[in-house]
Amino acid sequence: MSNFWSWWVMVLIVVNLSVSFFLFLWGPRAKIPTLADGTTGHVWANGALREGVHRLPLWWIVISFLMFACAFGYLVLYPGFGNSAGRLGWTSHQELASDTAANDVHLDAAMQRFAQMPIETLAGDHEARVMGKVLFGDNCAACHGSAAHGNPLLGAPNLTDTDWLYGGDGKAILTTILNGRRGVMPAWGPAFGEAGVENLANYVLSLSGAPHDATKAMVGKSLFAACAACHGAEGKGNQILGAPNLTDTIWLYGGNLETVEKTIRDGRNGNMPAWSTRLSENEMRVLAAYVYSFSHGNPPSAR
Repeated sequence: MSNFWSWWVMVLIVVNLSVSFFLFLWGPRAKIPTLADGTTGHVWANGALREGVHRLPLWWIVISFLMFACAFGYLVLYPGFGNSAGRLGWTSHQELASDTAANDVHLDAAMQRFAQMPIETLAGDHEARVMGKVLFGDNCAACHGSAAHGNPLLGAPNLTDTDWLYGGDGKAILTTILNGRRGVMPAWGPAFGEAGVENLANYVLSLSGAPHDATKAMVGKSLFAACAACHGAEGKGNQILGAPNLTDTIWLYGGNLETVEKTIRDGRNGNMPAWSTRLSENEMRVLAAYVYSFSHGNPPSAR
């Protein structure tokens, strides 16, 4: 704090405390003119209400005096009077450093215990899930949502079901968090044309039993050969490539005809960032365990 602001703070404190303390001392002794009936002569409601005068109660005077004593004592013991550090030498920086150090000791002990546990076992540890919830909220909820139900607009998958693009065991989830993922669906519009895109979209919908045009689906079946390299001949997907299963009712970007046509025509580019530059290895393991727990009996809270 500069000297100017230090003096500014001290002047404000001295003026405010001085005026307040003067009024506190003067108030009980002030002489207010009264009439013979003990009122001031001020009336309201056509004389139905008259202003009386009473001495301040003793309890109020005692409490007010104690509050002034606390205020003066605080200025002596703690920083608050300009640049004065106070007799105790307390600072918020020291308080933060002390609390952080104590938390680090507790956190390090917990992380050492977590490091010895497989992710599948770690997912059942209450303390690990509590930490994982905080990590998820800080790093993942922006895309996947606080309840981890995903976001089709971003191509962020639902993490609470059992459908996994790259595998749902502890190792696969940790690898995804550690290195990130980049899914690329090429644009087939230029190759197939608008009619071909529509026919192929209807065939893709037929794989999961979704509403579709059977005639167009039959025509589009032959075009699916271009998709089989990633999604498989039967459309069941490939977790090595991150190609989704097209035979279930789970859709990353939406499963209506218009959305499927857009996916085929324009392609998709999904990007899951790598968190290894932001989180420690143990933090990523805790986060992986928390995500693993979603589809194994511990759904996340929406709060």
